[in-house]
Amino acid sequence: MSEPTPILVALLAGFGLGVVFFGGLWLTVRALPRARYPTALMLGSFWGRTALVVVGFVIATDHRWQNALVCLLGFLTARFSLARSTPDGKATGGSAR
Repeated sequence: MSEPTPILVALLAGFGLGVVFFGGLWLTVRALPRARYPTALMLGSFWGRTALVVVGFVIATDHRWQNALVCLLGFLTARFSLARSTPDGKATGGSAR
């Protein structure tokens, strides 16, 4: 673990996976009102995004728990970054106001 390159790759991979996952979630939620089969869209999107992220995590972490933690940090950073960049600009975390 003396070389910082695998850690940086895991961080960037986690961020990219987070952008894909949460960006796809945002697109799915926006498409639900117009969908002919909203349940199929929601479930298909969920399983597709989840499968992509799981495979991406396994590849990016190289079966090392340190890389997994850094990858998760990148994933969560993408979540908060995308939450702040949504049109309402709030990252409320689902709390009602």
